[in-house]
Amino acid sequence: MDFSTKLEHLEKQTNETVSTAKAAAAEDRQKLQQRMEQTQVDMNLALKDSKQRVEQAADRAEGSWAQMRADTSSKMDDFKAKIARRRSQMDAKDAAREADWAEADAYDAIDYAEWATESAGLAVLDALDARAHANELAATAGS
Repeated sequence: MDFSTKLEHLEKQTNETVSTAKAAAAEDRQKLQQRMEQTQVDMNLALKDSKQRVEQAADRAEGSWAQMRADTSSKMDDFKAKIARRRSQMDAKDAAREADWAEADAYDAIDYAEWATESAGLAVLDALDARAHANELAATAGS
């Protein structure tokens, strides 16, 4: 398996997210809403693809990673509900409180992404070690 390609893709996504966040910080609310809608469409497509891969890998997966990816759907539903609620806000105080919660959610998501990235790194090392061990045993058995 080519872990480097997947990790490079993750790095590219991270860099794109940083660029998007920097650009979005200077945009008006209408542009932000358009950007969020497009991001939701993109995430739904990625989630659909991810679900298909999870289903294909379900037989060989131990379950925890597959479950975390499946839980992403629930998180997406939560974000959509929050966005819908925010659009119907009437009170500035409520809107400020919602903004505080949204910022806290964003920090939590970044923390989770850091943890997931570190876990992925460990999983890659474990997979490489397991393959090296299997190759050593195969070489020993062939001698």
